[in-house]
Amino acid sequence: MARVLRVAVPGPRRRWFEYLPPAGGPAADALPPGTRVRVPFGGSVRTGVVLEASDDPRIEAGRLRRVAERLDDEPSIPPSLLRLLVWAADYYHHPIGEVVRTALPAGLRRARPAASAPAARAWRLTGKAAAGSALARAPRQAAVIAALEEAGRQGGEPCLAETRLRTIPSWRPAVRALARKGWVEPLAVPPPPAGSGTGSGSKLAAPNESQARAVEAIAAAAGSFRAFLLDGVTGSGKTEVYLIAIDHLVQSGAGQALVLVPEIGLTPQLVARFREALPVPMSVVHSGMASGERLRSWEAARTGASRVVIGTRSAVFTPLRRPALIVVDEEHDPSYKQQEGFRYSARDLALMRGSIEGVPVVLGSATPSLETIHLGAAGRCRRLRLAERAGGARMPEIVLHDVRRLPLVDGLSERLIEAIGERLRRREQTLLFVNRRGYAPVVLCHDCGEAIECRHCDSRLVLHRAERRLRCHHCGAEQGVPVRCAACDSAEMVTVGSGTQRLAEGLSERFPAARVLRIDRDSTRRRGELDRMVRAARDGSADVLVGTQMLAKGHDFPRVTLVGVVDADAGLLSPDFRAPERVAQLVTQVAGRAGRGALAGEVIVQTRRPRHPLLTALVREGYPAFAAEALAERDTVRLPPFARLVLLRAEAPVRAASNGFLAAARALADEIDRPGVEVLGPAPSPMERQGGRYRAQLLLRASSRTNLRAFLRPWVERLAGVRTPRELRWSLDVDPIELG
Repeated sequence: MARVLRVAVPGPRRRWFEYLPPAGGPAADALPPGTRVRVPFGGSVRTGVVLEASDDPRIEAGRLRRVAERLDDEPSIPPSLLRLLVWAADYYHHPIGEVVRTALPAGLRRARPAASAPAARAWRLTGKAAAGSALARAPRQAAVIAALEEAGRQGGEPCLAETRLRTIPSWRPAVRALARKGWVEPLAVPPPPAGSGTGSGSKLAAPNESQARAVEAIAAAAGSFRAFLLDGVTGSGKTEVYLIAIDHLVQSGAGQALVLVPEIGLTPQLVARFREALPVPMSVVHSGMASGERLRSWEAARTGASRVVIGTRSAVFTPLRRPALIVVDEEHDPSYKQQEGFRYSARDLALMRGSIEGVPVVLGSATPSLETIHLGAAGRCRRLRLAERAGGARMPEIVLHDVRRLPLVDGLSERLIEAIGERLRRREQTLLFVNRRGYAPVVLCHDCGEAIECRHCDSRLVLHRAERRLRCHHCGAEQGVPVRCAACDSAEMVTVGSGTQRLAEGLSERFPAARVLRIDRDSTRRRGELDRMVRAARDGSADVLVGTQMLAKGHDFPRVTLVGVVDADAGLLSPDFRAPERVAQLVTQVAGRAGRGALAGEVIVQTRRPRHPLLTALVREGYPAFAAEALAERDTVRLPPFARLVLLRAEAPVRAASNGFLAAARALADEIDRPGVEVLGPAPSPMERQGGRYRAQLLLRASSRTNLRAFLRPWVERLAGVRTPRELRWSLDVDPIELG
């Protein structure tokens, strides 16, 4: 019998599908793995990816259908990346078709032949262009002019691709208006790949002794897999280590580097630093890019035109012609774990990809995850320590400020307010961290105590006073602010607690001359707004920065000398066993924004639990001491990294449906021999009702990965055969980072 093709087709089925080669087309062996094909599937046609050719078909010859069309001249997914995807589908027990689909940019998921990546349109100034100062009443046009001028000053053609213009809000109408005036003109010649560097030579500072040792170790591992933990205090120059190591490998001709960052908001700052330092073409890959942009970057990486690829979580699937190094910056960040659909960890897949590709992987963090620290202790990850700040900067002084029985104004103590005033007088910056957006997290009746809750979730509505709206931060539902209590008809409605809006408004009232900049998800919704705000914070256009954890990650504000943590206690009350670790990481990271320049820094942590062992350990001995204590505790109670967890979640509009499915799942588990695997539950999720659906879960805990995987394979197969109501959804989360 003729050889058949095994094809990964997107869909819920957890297996591949077999097809005959196209009629009158190439034989099965002429369609190598990784090639996209158009295949009939049910009553539709879908885009699949060839996994392998086989002469051992699993179904009868008469039932086999033929591939309709070959879509690639050469495989879209190279062999090593396809191997990673197959491994990931097996490890995370997710349908292989959906896993492969995740790895493809949107432009290649459609059932049509691949076209060359569209040229990025570019613009340049004409000789008629006016100075930006002549456009005082047209700020966006002025921003375009300034950006084009800056591109010219950086060297090369004074032009700008659309990918860079996108950082300017509403840039298209501005460019069209300038073109009508004859001040800018489009270019027929396509620019380099998105985010490409155009410098003429490396601009890297000489490393200090500890940085040089780290670079030497990474460079010595070139051409082979080795995992490194670059454990450096905040401000120790981890980015410089990345840059020098990449420069060494890329410039020596070793190949390409892949750099992962946890959030889109960190990408512009890192790209700018890389572009300034390295004279090589670069590509940017993240979910916020337009389809054409992402396809261009993906293609530039696949062909090797881009020597450095910088991206967020999904960039771990970017094909590389000649990979040489993988870097995961802020490796501890939970954003690396996908929380919906294909629930993978980009950090863990980066390590597996390094193993498959045979290249070193660097995990960088000032507050490494306990799992990564444990890898180092077990000898599976070499720890490279940067114990001092670069440039001679001193670590900030951290003070636990007991606010019990003290009056707070908009969440701030008098001591913190006075410290802010002192920084304003010295023309230095202050950063205030509060991990709540909105004005107030609770609105309640002063007479009866009834709080306004979401109708769809087990949560309270948050007041956004500027918009006069109450919003649920879990399902997005919103309503107007009531004048009277629905329970007792009292007009005494009061707010409790402080969010970023309340903090920013209160500071503006107390310090009217101060320039207060609020950075949170609400204030940065518009495209490019976060990048603009971060630039404003760095160039001194703001005196006080107020924000959520968006401000705590990786940003360098050299003029910040005071950091205030407004409420350090919020995370200490969570039932999640990872909560103490996250609090420690967040406090350490946000404290690290202070004193990064020549000026000394101070950190004031407001707390009602000044003797809490976590907080006192952080202040007295630092994050390493906390991590050692936390690991010992995890070992005692058999929690990761000393055990493996899997969470089976179910949700439905009716509580009984979720509970019924999980009861059936528990019964199936009890039918399978499972040495070393413990089944806990089912039980309601910590927030049982969310978005009008009732959620419940079943937790598996195993002593080893081998035992867990041996049990999961037959169990998941049986789960797939359970008949469920149409409205019920269930998912399996391997190595969950949230148990809610």
